[in-house]
Amino acid sequence: MAIELLLTLLAIFLLLALSAFFSGSETALTTASRARMHALESEGNVRAQMINQMLAAPERIIGTVLLSNNLVNILASALATSLLINLFGEVGVAYATLAITLLVVIFSEVLPKTYALVYADRISLAVAPIMKFLIVALWPFTRAVELVVSAILSLTPTREDDDANILSAHQEIRGTIQLQTKGGAVAKGDAHMLGGILDLSSLQVADIMIHRTKMEMVNADDPPEKIVEEVVKAQYSRVPIWKDEPENIVGILHTKDLLTALSEVDWDVTKLNLLSFASQPWFVPDTTTLKEQLNQFLKQKLQMSLVVDEYGEVQGLITLEDILEEIVGQIVDEHDAPEMGIRPQADDTVNVDGSVPIRDLNRFMDWDLPDDEATTVAGLVIHEAQTIPEPGQVFTFYGYRFEILRKNRNRIAALRVKPLESDAGAVGGAEASVEPPAAR
Repeated sequence: MAIELLLTLLAIFLLLALSAFFSGSETALTTASRARMHALESEGNVRAQMINQMLAAPERIIGTVLLSNNLVNILASALATSLLINLFGEVGVAYATLAITLLVVIFSEVLPKTYALVYADRISLAVAPIMKFLIVALWPFTRAVELVVSAILSLTPTREDDDANILSAHQEIRGTIQLQTKGGAVAKGDAHMLGGILDLSSLQVADIMIHRTKMEMVNADDPPEKIVEEVVKAQYSRVPIWKDEPENIVGILHTKDLLTALSEVDWDVTKLNLLSFASQPWFVPDTTTLKEQLNQFLKQKLQMSLVVDEYGEVQGLITLEDILEEIVGQIVDEHDAPEMGIRPQADDTVNVDGSVPIRDLNRFMDWDLPDDEATTVAGLVIHEAQTIPEPGQVFTFYGYRFEILRKNRNRIAALRVKPLESDAGAVGGAEASVEPPAAR
C-alpha cells in the first residue's frame, strides 16, 4: 500500500513537472526575440533554426502545448482524486480539487511562465529540440482538433475584416518603440528617428516641402551678372530658374555647373548662357509619399524635385535633405542661416513663427499637436478658428493656448503657444476669445 501511495505521488509530481515544462516552453517560444533567433540562425545555430521554423506556424506550438498540457493536468487530477478518496473517502474529491488547483496554478503555470518570460531566449533554445519532436509526433492529433474546430466555426457567422483587429507591422514596431522609450531602454532622440522612418510611408511631399513663397529662385531674363550675384548670396547649391512668370520653372542651376561654365569662358560673366548648362526640372505630384520620393531620389540620383498640384501648378520644392531631416532632425551646415522659428520663453510659453511646421514644433517641444488637417502652426489655428484671426485674439484647443502676436496681410506671422495645465480645453473645436491690445 505504501509503495502504491509513493508511486502515485511520484506520478502526480512528474505530471505536474511536465505541465510546467509545456507552459514554460510555450511562453518562451512565443516571446523569444525573433531578431536574435534570425541572427543566431544566420550564424549556423541549429536550435535557432528550429525555433524560426516553429514560429512560422505558431498555431502548431499552441495546439501541441494545449493538447499535452490538458492531458497531463487531467491525468494528474484523476490520480490525485483516486488517491485522496482512498485516504479520506468522498471528501477526498474536495481535497484533490483544492490541492491540484493550487499546485497547477503556482508550480505549473505562474512560476514556469514567469521564469520563461525573464529568460525567453535561453529557455527557447534549450527546449527547441524537444518541442520540435513533440510537434511532429502529435501532429495527427492536433490536426484532427484543428479540423473539428474549423468545422464548428464554419457554422458560426464569419467576420469579413479580421485583419482590421490585428496590429499592422508598423503599428507593432511603433508601440514597441514607445514602450521601450518609456522604460528608458531607448533614448528619446533615437525614438524620434525610428518613428520618422515609420512615418515616411504615411507622409506626403506636400507635408514637408518648402512652399513656393519661400523658394529662392532666379529669373532667366535677368542679366548674367545679377543672376550670379543672387546665386552667390543664396544659401543653397541648387537654385530653380524661372522665365516669364515665377510659376514657370525652366531649369535648375547647380553652383558646381555654374563654376564649370565660368571657367570655360575665362570667368567672363557676360558670356554665360545659363539655360545651356542648367539641368531639367523634375516635377512630382504633391500626393507622393516620402517613402516613394526617397526611393525615386536614390534611383534618379537627384536631390531636388518641384512639387505640383493636380492642376500642374508649382506648390513648392522638396530635397533629399528635407526627407532625411524627417528622420534625423534638423541638419545644419556652416553655410545655413540660423533659424529662430521656435523660441521658448521663460514663462513656459513658446513664440512660434506661423510658417513653422507642426511636426517640427512637436519634435522640438515634445508636444502632440495634430497635423492631419494642417501643415503649419498658422494653418492649424486658421483651420480650427474657421477664420483669419487678428493680433490679440486667443484660441484654445487640443489642450494648448494660441495667442496671435503678428499678422502680415492675410498670413499669421507669429504666435505665442502655451500648453494648458488641465485637459479642459483639449477638444476638437476651437474656443476663441479676444484680448484688447492693452491687456496683452
